[in-house]
Amino acid sequence: MTELNSPQQLAVAHESGPLLVFVGAGSGKTRVITFRVANLLALHQVPPYRILAVTFTNKAAGELKERLARLAGEAIVRDLWVGTFHSICVRLLRRYHEQVGLSRHFLIYDDSDQKALLGRIIKAEKLSDREYPPRVVLSRIHVHKREGRGPDDIKLTPNFDGNMVELYRKYQQALRAADAVDFEDLLVLGTQLAESDSPAGRDLRQRFDHVLVDEFQDTNQIQYRLVRALAASTQNLCVVGDDDQSIYSWRGADVRNIRGFRKDFPGAQVVKLEQNYRSSANIVAAALGVIERALEREPKQLFTQQPAGDPVRIRGVLDEKEEARSVVMGIATELQQGTDAREIAIFYRTHAQSRVLEGELRARNISYQIIGGTKFFDRAEVKDLLSYLRLIMNPRSDADLLRVVNTPTRGIGNKTLEALMDVARDLGVSLFDAIRSPALEKKLSKRACQALLRFHELIVGFRAEMDQLHADELAEQVLERSGYVEALKKQDTAEADARLENLQETVGSIREYLLEAEHLGQEPTLEAYLERVALIADVDSMQDQAPSVVLMTVHAAKGLEFEVVYLTGMEEGVFPYRGMDGDRDELEEERRLAYVALTRARRSLTLTHASQRMLFGRTEPRSPSRFLSDIPKEVAEEQGLGRRFGVNSLGGYSGRVDPYARRQDYDDFNQDVDYAGTTARGRMVSRSHAQPRGSGGRSSWQEVRSRMLGTAAGEPAAESSDEGRWVDTEAFDDVGDEAMDLRWMRPGARVYHERFGKGVIREVKPETPPRIVADFGGFGVRTVLATKLNRTAR
Repeated sequence: MTELNSPQQLAVAHESGPLLVFVGAGSGKTRVITFRVANLLALHQVPPYRILAVTFTNKAAGELKERLARLAGEAIVRDLWVGTFHSICVRLLRRYHEQVGLSRHFLIYDDSDQKALLGRIIKAEKLSDREYPPRVVLSRIHVHKREGRGPDDIKLTPNFDGNMVELYRKYQQALRAADAVDFEDLLVLGTQLAESDSPAGRDLRQRFDHVLVDEFQDTNQIQYRLVRALAASTQNLCVVGDDDQSIYSWRGADVRNIRGFRKDFPGAQVVKLEQNYRSSANIVAAALGVIERALEREPKQLFTQQPAGDPVRIRGVLDEKEEARSVVMGIATELQQGTDAREIAIFYRTHAQSRVLEGELRARNISYQIIGGTKFFDRAEVKDLLSYLRLIMNPRSDADLLRVVNTPTRGIGNKTLEALMDVARDLGVSLFDAIRSPALEKKLSKRACQALLRFHELIVGFRAEMDQLHADELAEQVLERSGYVEALKKQDTAEADARLENLQETVGSIREYLLEAEHLGQEPTLEAYLERVALIADVDSMQDQAPSVVLMTVHAAKGLEFEVVYLTGMEEGVFPYRGMDGDRDELEEERRLAYVALTRARRSLTLTHASQRMLFGRTEPRSPSRFLSDIPKEVAEEQGLGRRFGVNSLGGYSGRVDPYARRQDYDDFNQDVDYAGTTARGRMVSRSHAQPRGSGGRSSWQEVRSRMLGTAAGEPAAESSDEGRWVDTEAFDDVGDEAMDLRWMRPGARVYHERFGKGVIREVKPETPPRIVADFGGFGVRTVLATKLNRTAR
């Protein structure tokens, strides 16, 4: 305990009752959780099997177990309940499977399985996958699941119509018929079980003396309900998190959980960990400058006793190519100076930004890995092998059968499969069982039936041997006897060789799991291995031993740290992302995301912004991110083209701006730059000096707003001050009358938004530019730019 600071000691020593620990970035969060669990075990003699610690990634759970093993011993750690929300729910559902209508060997469908299943349902319902894209429909179904709504609980909206309700119903029926669940089901069923008045529910609520939750700011409502239920008998619920790092609202995370914890638990003790042990003083100051401008946050004053270190570099460049060259040159220098490649990271807001960076890294022969790209277990050949294994374990899984029944080719075509699906649907059985149905012989040729029967016999044979073979041996048998290996060898190409290597690596991963399970005293089963693979996250697949520079989105960087960080694309419309449409809550989250990015760096932090960038096939002028203006000039160093964007010589931007005043995407700052040395045309002006022009058939935003509101063009309207905003006085707007005729927009009008789908207008806001408040059903009520909406008839 002496190695902990005072607030850390307070959090560790708290004996009973609810505990809320606010943890600043780099403040020793994992150490506190580790010592708290060790303290409960040693000092308070709490049995390990009565302690539950929940994390968000397998990597975090593994690190916690390793630290606890060093403190308390491996034997004790084996009995602890430590894992992600999903893995804990799997464990609960395996134990109480009958209570939720599943077999003990139920399958977990990953994203691609879910999309394939829903795609087949959409086709069977004779709906257009353009009007009902599987990915979009799934996303909306998941929103309803997270909020506890089944198909019968949904109120129809333009964004979730009757067809979608029926798709949701058929999707759930298909999952249950396959004895499968998706990731949302794991949480929903686990929570329903824990909250139920059944013997299983009562048992679960009495099972744990202490419940600890890491990264509590990232929990959604269903996850919060789960841990509250599991801690109900003792109220010994310890939650650890930082509202400043809540960045996952798009997948259901609700920052209100951590901010409202004291209301839910009035007697909760609150501890704040504010000392940063990770980053240099300059990096901490830069991050604080950004997050302190947040509109709503728990007051925290991050500090460090580390040296000031190098200034934070703010580097202006011409375009994404120059940005990539600049970043990679800096990395090459770091490598020459002995920095471990694994300690260097490049962050970007969207995956699309990685292409040019990857090209430059390859050109300089610098090894790299991408986190969040195509994961190893998402590769086609790997998924094929896993589907074989899952089908062997559970023949009711239609999704797995459809994936491998003709892989490698067995002469089983689409018409054969359509007939098989018709028979299975008519009889109410699985596809596997339908293969042996006499009804199938009436629909198919003898040759087609024989091909299906041979496949059926192959799977039955594997099932008969499943209990006699180790999981890795079974996998090898599948690859050989299915003809998969032989088919790849016949191709005799470099790609086929690479696929064979991936399959060998998969078998190797099964062996690795078997050894690890044996070492931990666990029963090594095929079921447990498949479950483990299904729950792997992007960050869990990081190659710890590979000496490679790491590329990832900022979202993927959460929870990680690096010696050297390059944060690219710090421009308006890129970061903050242009898709935020000025929504204040989303801009707040973008600010928190920037804070997370900055606090990943220990020693060196470089932020780059380009004057123009090609993204999604379009090259457009760019202005510096509003977040750069919040970095104190005393800790920053301007490099490159910075001055041409209004940056003063010390690196601080010339004048504070309203961080939530909407900036016209790339119109307010038109970079008319002579790269030989002249200054950009854009400058800081007050509203009185920035009258938008309306000539040559073009319309000003004021005229557009007047048409919408039915007022005269010169009539004043209430609006927020634009004092201190970047504007281009010569080209304030560039929108035509026809494109901007929005007079049809009235409350009740039906609209369509590219991101949120169908909606209904609730309010027209008299602003410049005009905004619309619309109800987008499952996505809620949103405020968006009028120009982002299209009119729809229904």
